[in-house]
Amino acid sequence: MPGVSNLSLVEGAFEELASELATYLDNITGEGSTVSSDITPLLVEPEKIEQGQQTDKDAVLKKLVTASSVLNNAPERELQAAYNLLIHLISQASEPERYLPPVCKFLTQPITSSPHNSTGIALGVLGTLFNTIQPEDDTRFHVLLAIVEVIKKSGNYETLRPQLRTLDSWVQQWELDAEDQRQLYLAVSNAASTAKESEDSYAYLLRALRTLQDDSSSTEARDLSLKALKTAVQNEKHFDFQDLTALDSIQSLRKSDQIWSELLELFSSESYEDLQDFKEANTTFLSGNGLNEEILDRKMRLLTLASLSAQASQTRTLPYSTIAKALNIPSEDVEIWVIDTIRSGLVEGKLSQQNQEFLIHRSTYRVFGENQWREVASRLETWKSSLVNVLAVIRSQKEEFIREKEAEIGGVGIQGGQGYRPDRRQRNAPSALEVE
Repeated sequence: MPGVSNLSLVEGAFEELASELATYLDNITGEGSTVSSDITPLLVEPEKIEQGQQTDKDAVLKKLVTASSVLNNAPERELQAAYNLLIHLISQASEPERYLPPVCKFLTQPITSSPHNSTGIALGVLGTLFNTIQPEDDTRFHVLLAIVEVIKKSGNYETLRPQLRTLDSWVQQWELDAEDQRQLYLAVSNAASTAKESEDSYAYLLRALRTLQDDSSSTEARDLSLKALKTAVQNEKHFDFQDLTALDSIQSLRKSDQIWSELLELFSSESYEDLQDFKEANTTFLSGNGLNEEILDRKMRLLTLASLSAQASQTRTLPYSTIAKALNIPSEDVEIWVIDTIRSGLVEGKLSQQNQEFLIHRSTYRVFGENQWREVASRLETWKSSLVNVLAVIRSQKEEFIREKEAEIGGVGIQGGQGYRPDRRQRNAPSALEVE
């Protein structure tokens, strides 16, 4: 059977089970429901089945699935069994994937009969459905979207996190096109965002944006690029913007949204002072676009200190006065900002209160361009020269050692142009050899 496998715990002929479910749906819906009377004429009696007649299962399932939205009102103890019965009936259709999306949609809605256990029940049914579908069947994609939606509404992102390790293999197995991949990545991003998991949310938003790079000038690409840019600058833990600047859709903002592009450039490579100039030139831009000025100022101060540290790669020190001026802060606040920058992972070092200096052990380059490559080349050349000198010293010491050993072993006296080689006992004798 393509698509969904039969549930082993459900037994009976399609006609019998369909009639049972229809009666159950009528009971839940109450007076006026006609599901059972609607499908009864479509069900072939057992003796006629033996004669070769067949039930039009698709016609029956259309009515059952449409009426099944009321299952969310079913008593908690019966609800999961009723959904499992419906899934079992769908599994017997020629194209079960036609009926699963509506069922998934029903399960993303509130289960009114059990508001406290709604999430667990929905995930239980969806999990059963997901696992009964063949692994390579892309019908699983729709079920997974429903699972992510339920998790998003519940805020229980930790339930989803372990499954995300398999996401890439699922995408490959199902051979999802760019649009479906984007839909899935955005769903995960939104679920993470609801749960305040900002790093995961941004990571999947970026993956969604990458699916649009073949049409980087489209309206959808622009909208998603702006969303990613806004998320990146406001994320207090995100400091590397090269993942954005490398995308064609982000580059296209230079023409369509110049101010946004300028803001990204500021956070990619410029300083706190440049941000203040930007705010003076665009007085309402930040507030008008829902950007938190306090977060942006703090983030830019950290990035500015990282840049100062990288620029001081030769001296490996930064005076407190230089930091205070660049960050526009009182000198007594310098150490607090240095500590915050260290905690962010942008720099490593040690504060010297005695010398009023920050001693830099490691710094992060915000942009790695031609100048940085030249510095790397210069350092490599220095290391190369040092290694050459070390090798020369080792070679010299080795040659000297060999000469000393040869002189020690071959203690030879030469007279009359004749050499004399003593035997082993003579060579090892402590006194010098005398020849008459």
